Amino acid sequence: MLRQLSIRDVVLIDRLDLEFEPGLGVLTGETGAGKSILLDSLGLALGLRADSGLVRAGEAQASVSAEFELPAGHPVFEMLAEQGVEREDGEPLLVRRTLKADGGSRAFAAGTGVPASILRDVANGLVEIHGQHDDRGLLNPKGHRALLDLFGKLDLKPVADAWAEVARLGAELADARAAAEAAERDREWLEHSAGEIAALAPEAGEETKLAEERAGMQAAAKAEESLVGLDDLLGGSEGALAQLRQAARRIERGAADHPLLAEALASLDRAVIEASEAEDRVARAAEVLAFDPARLETVEARLFDIRGLARKHRVEADALAALGEEMSAKLALIEAGSERIAALEAALAEARSRYDAAALVLRSARTNAAARLDAAVAGELAPLKLDAAKFRTALTEAEPGPAGVDRVEFEVSTNPGAPFGPLTRIASGGELSRFILALKVALAEAGDAATMIFDEIDRGVGGAVASAIGERLARLAQKSQLLVVTHSPQVAARAAHHYRIEKAHVDGATRTTVRKLTPEERREEIARMLSGAAITDEARAQAARLLEAA
Repeated sequence: MLRQLSIRDVVLIDRLDLEFEPGLGVLTGETGAGKSILLDSLGLALGLRADSGLVRAGEAQASVSAEFELPAGHPVFEMLAEQGVEREDGEPLLVRRTLKADGGSRAFAAGTGVPASILRDVANGLVEIHGQHDDRGLLNPKGHRALLDLFGKLDLKPVADAWAEVARLGAELADARAAAEAAERDREWLEHSAGEIAALAPEAGEETKLAEERAGMQAAAKAEESLVGLDDLLGGSEGALAQLRQAARRIERGAADHPLLAEALASLDRAVIEASEAEDRVARAAEVLAFDPARLETVEARLFDIRGLARKHRVEADALAALGEEMSAKLALIEAGSERIAALEAALAEARSRYDAAALVLRSARTNAAARLDAAVAGELAPLKLDAAKFRTALTEAEPGPAGVDRVEFEVSTNPGAPFGPLTRIASGGELSRFILALKVALAEAGDAATMIFDEIDRGVGGAVASAIGERLARLAQKSQLLVVTHSPQVAARAAHHYRIEKAHVDGATRTTVRKLTPEERREEIARMLSGAAITDEARAQAARLLEAA
C-alpha cells in the first residue's frame, strides 16, 4: 500500500508530505484546487511521461517520492532484484523521480538509479489508476485473459508444460531439418571425398614411415654409386690386393738377408690384412645398401598421393584417416537424418495432441469462469444505473501459446439491441467509470496491485447511484487500499480517511495544499459538497446523516 507521498516544487505545490493509511481514502476539494496535480505527481514518481511543465515556475527542478509498504515476497521485489536493485528485508520500497526545468529526469528505486521504464513496470504491481481516460488495467485487452484466469482460479500449468514440450520438440525438429538440408547440399562432395580417402586408405603415422624409408633408400642409392668397380680394384686378378700379395712374395726372398726388407715385408703383410678386411666390409656394405628400385618407386608414389590428398583437404597427412571417418559419419547422419526427422515429427504430433487436449480443458474452464464473471458483473450494473447495459467476456481463437489458444476481451452493450464492443469504444465517460467499478468489484480477488486509485469515478451521477458507488468502493477497500478523487458526498461519507485539497493565495503566490480532515471537518466538507459555497444547517444535518449511515 502507498504509505507516503512527498512532493517538491510541482506546479502549485512547493512542499507537501502526505501520509496514507489502509482502507478507503477520499480526496475532495473545489474544482481547480489541484486534484489533478496530485495524480500527475504520483504518475511522475511511477515513471510516467515527464513533462517539464510540472516544474514549479522559478524552480530548477521538481521531485516526487512515493513510499510503499508491501508484503514479503511481493513480485515487485523479484522484478527489482533482476535489475540489480537491492534492499533490506522488511524495509518499505521508496521510488523517486526528479524532473528538471529543461525536461531531463532521473528515476530511483530503493535508492538505486534505474531507467524510468523500470519504474513503469514496477508501478503495474504497485498501483492501479482508474479513470475515464485510463488506457491500462481493465481497459487494456492484453490483460483481460490473465484477469479471467485469476478470477476463475484456473490452473495453467498443464497447458504451459505441454506447450514447453511442443516448443522443445519443434525447435529440435527445425534444427534437424536445417542440418539435413545443409548435409544434403554436401552429400555429393562428401561421397566423393570420403571415397578418395577410403580408396587411398591412409593410416596414422604412415607418412612419417614412408618418408623415412624413402630417405634410407635414397641414401643407399647414393652410397651404392661409390661401390661401383670396387670389387675389381680390390679383389680382381689385377686388383690392389693381388698386387700387394705379389709384392710381398717378391720381397719375401730377400727379407731374411736385409732388415729393411724384413720391415717392408711386415708392412706389406699388414696392408694385405687391412685390404682383405676392407674387401670384406665393402662386400657386406654392398649387401646392406642393396635395395629394390621398384620399392623406391612405390614408396615415392604412395607418399606423393598421401601428401597431395592432405593438401587438397587442408589437413596434416596424419589427419586424413580421421577426416575420412568424420566424412563417413556425416554421410551416415544424412542417411539417418530422415529417420530422426520422422521420429521427431511423430513425437511433435503426439505433444501437440496433448497440448490441444490441455488447451481444450482450459478453454472449457475459461468458458465457465467467463459465465460466472458475466453474472457477477451483471449483478453490479443495475445499482450503478446501468440496468439497460450488458457485459460479456468474449472468447475467440488466438495463436497457440503457454496460456492456451484463447483471446479474452471484456465487451459491453449499453443499450437494448445495441451490438457488443470494447469498453473504450462503446461506453461514455460516466458509464465507463461505473463499468470499471463493477468489474473491479467482480474481480476483487483477481488484482494484485497494493493500491487502487479512482479518479472521479462518480462524475455525472448522484443520489442512489452515488451511494451505490460509495458502498462498492468501501467493499473493495476491505481488500486493497483505495484512494478516490470524488465530488460526491455519498462517496466521501464512506471513507475511512478524508483529505481536502485547497488552493490559497499567500504572499502574492498561489499554493495548493492537502490536509487530512478531523471528524468535525469532514462533516463540514461533506456539507459543502452538498450545498455549495454557503453551508447551511440543513446541509450539515444531511452530512451527519450520510456519515452515520456510512
